[in-house]
Amino acid sequence: MSKEKNTTSIRDRVVWWVVFAIVAAGIWGNSYYREDLAVYIRALALIGLAVLAGFLLFQTERGRNLWILIRDARSELRRVIWPNRQETLQTTLIVLVMVMIFALILWMLDSGLSFLTTLLLN
Repeated sequence: MSKEKNTTSIRDRVVWWVVFAIVAAGIWGNSYYREDLAVYIRALALIGLAVLAGFLLFQTERGRNLWILIRDARSELRRVIWPNRQETLQTTLIVLVMVMIFALILWMLDSGLSFLTTLLLN
């Protein structure tokens, strides 16, 4: 068994703390300036802080790995063969019919058990 060593660099840790501070400052600033600034100004400031935090996060090793994962997921999505409208409609109708059938079965079972319970208790 090999143990993986924590190879997070000091730079990455500092960047993560800076990002945490940016997010905390955004939350604090939004609540502190709630009465003084208009909503759209606070929203623009939060969007700017989010872009800055995202940019900084993608500079870390985990951020780069996340970007690679997102890129690979997008390429996999392009390879998926999506069903056409007719297949989607047929599958949806089959699911609806099966749900109705099972609902009727459960209703009949519930009614029968309720009837038997009423007979036994009376």
